[in-house]
Amino acid sequence: MSIHPTAIVAATAVIPESCTIGPYCIVGPEVALGEDCELISHVVLDGRLKTGARNKFYSFACVGVAPQDLKYKGEPTGAMLGDDNVIRESVTISRGTAGGGGNTRVGSHCLIMAYTHIGHDSVIGDHCILANAATLAGHVIVEDYATVGALNQVHQFCRIGKYSYTGGGTTITQDVLPYSLTSARRETHAYGLNKVGLERRGFDRPRLRAIQHAYRYLLAGKMNTSQAIEKLKSEGVATEDVAYLVEFVEKSERGVLK
Repeated sequence: MSIHPTAIVAATAVIPESCTIGPYCIVGPEVALGEDCELISHVVLDGRLKTGARNKFYSFACVGVAPQDLKYKGEPTGAMLGDDNVIRESVTISRGTAGGGGNTRVGSHCLIMAYTHIGHDSVIGDHCILANAATLAGHVIVEDYATVGALNQVHQFCRIGKYSYTGGGTTITQDVLPYSLTSARRETHAYGLNKVGLERRGFDRPRLRAIQHAYRYLLAGKMNTSQAIEKLKSEGVATEDVAYLVEFVEKSERGVLK
């Protein structure tokens, strides 16, 4: 393996020969990397961190470090990353807490941009983008293909639905509807369907029309959320996308942004 002489790598860390560890990196004793991972320089990997293959960590990223939680007393918790993630400069990903399940999880094929913070016990799906300085408090869920905009602030226990897009500078205190375009123009609202993003992901017109129909009830009609959901269910849920949307709203504990 390629380890720069200035790097400090614990003797018990698991580092495949295909990995590259650049100058001034620190790898803790319980870290286990997958094949072909690369640490550019000044990277800190700590705790019970386990990663998949081909993850790339840029300078000053700190992954698996102790959570920013006053209740944390050094319990043996960890963090997990999938494959093919890009972790850019100065990203911080805290490990989990005993009260939150013990692990922070990041899926595969994610782009975590500079200065992003992923708090303890958060769960990030696959193909997500977290733009510069996105800040996720503990216990946040970001589902597959979601984009969290730059300088977003996400409250604890919020859930960001799949294929959603939140605009830059948005403060998120409730769940973000899947497939939605949500932004803080004057105040935080869901402004409709993330149509461009869905088209880029291969959603065809019938699929988009079905979601758009559901969104008319949820966002544009005079019904409240419960009435809109009952109306959709009374019509018969037409597609898997709409069924997921209905389930997402019904299971929301913090309420959804409309």
